[in-house]
Order: sequence, then C-alpha cells, then structure tokens
Amino acid sequence: MRFAEMQDPNYLGLSKDIDVMSRLVEWKGKTVVDVGCGNGGLAGGLAKRGATVTGIEPDPIQAEANRKAEPRANVTLLEAPAEAMPMPDSSADVVIFSKSLHHVPAAHMDKALREAARVLKADTGVLYVMEPDIRGDYSTLVKPFHDETVVRGQALAALDRTANGLFRTMDEYWYSTEMRFANFDAFVDRAAGQTYNGHDRQKVSAPVIREAFARNQQGDDYVFNDLMRVRLYRGVKV
Repeated sequence: MRFAEMQDPNYLGLSKDIDVMSRLVEWKGKTVVDVGCGNGGLAGGLAKRGATVTGIEPDPIQAEANRKAEPRANVTLLEAPAEAMPMPDSSADVVIFSKSLHHVPAAHMDKALREAARVLKADTGVLYVMEPDIRGDYSTLVKPFHDETVVRGQALAALDRTANGLFRTMDEYWYSTEMRFANFDAFVDRAAGQTYNGHDRQKVSAPVIREAFARNQQGDDYVFNDLMRVRLYRGVKV
C-alpha cells in the first residue's frame, strides 16, 4: 500500500523515523527516556543530536546483550519494564515509546503511560509515541505469523483512555517509512532474529510469505512501505 496520496495535513511524507523525530522535537540538551529501547540504536542516534538518553529494555536476552556491548557517549541502557521505570519523578524532558507501546502487556499499558507522566518534568514534559499502522506493506507481509492487530489497537485505546487525560495537548502526525531487503533470506534473518518476538524461521519462510514478499520487488531490491502514526503529548498536568 502506498500513502503518497494521503490527504491528512499532518502527513509528513516518506521519511526515516529519526528524521521525523528531529523535525518534531528539539533534542539538543534534553534528558530522554527511550522505553523498549532494543539494542539502543535510536538512543545512540538521539545522543548524536545532543540528547542524554537512558534506554530501558524489558527483554532479558536483549538487556544482557546491551550490558556486554561497547558503551556509547551519553547513552545508558538498563533492564526494566515500562510500567516500573527506574527514574526519579520529574526528571526527564522526553519519554519515547518507539514502536514499543504495543509490546507492553495490555494489563500494564495504562500504568506505563502513567509512569511516563511521572518521570516527565511537570508542564514541559513531552511524551513521544510512535506506532505502526496495521495497513502498511510490511505489517501485511508479516501478519500470517505475527498479527499485531489486537495489540496495536490496545495501545491506541490506552492512549485515548489514559494519555489524553495526563497531558495538556496532543498532536497527531503520520508519515511513511521504507524497508528494503536484498533477498528473502535477509527478510527471514530480520524477522526471526528479534529476541522479543521469537518467531520460528520455518513459519517466517512459509511459501505464502515467500510469494507475498516476491510481489514487492522493485529493481534489485524488495521494498515495503509502512504507515507510521506519531502521538505527541506535551505538558504534564499537575
């Protein structure tokens, strides 16, 4: 699915996640918490833009890998769940959920959002939530073995139910991302290599997936677009 024709005035076009983040928020000098930070790639990118970032990762396998990794300037990676952030009250300028809120257990999503409000600075704190829309090419491709329709819906419901009441303002933006793979094996390696999902390689490489993958060939690569939603909440109510 292509989204170039999207008429929403807050549609920002085809872009990379980090570029949209730099467009919407000034990161220099900010104290940031990246919730569900994975291997710390985003945290490192924001640190290069002048932020001091603490990434928290609940997956014990990834968290152990983070502890063994080379340290990065202005980046600290910790093992912790979203619903129990190891930060003091009113200590962060920005809290980020980068494609991670829907990975929080549904029973803890509301608490995780309240935790974000707790650690954000009163009045000036910013909650940045990035969630993929289920209609995108890549989401459609992986749906037979990784259907996130329910959990992504639960994440949006938690935002509507809880975050909307915790902050003074909310702005919503959309943009498209592009994923490229040289071949099917590269896709399988990526999809089956994420410890927090634990997908079986045999299911990922099923014939129905291979056929759907092949339909997105563009030149020498296989290209998939996804639609991303950003909810930008500002001003913690006190």
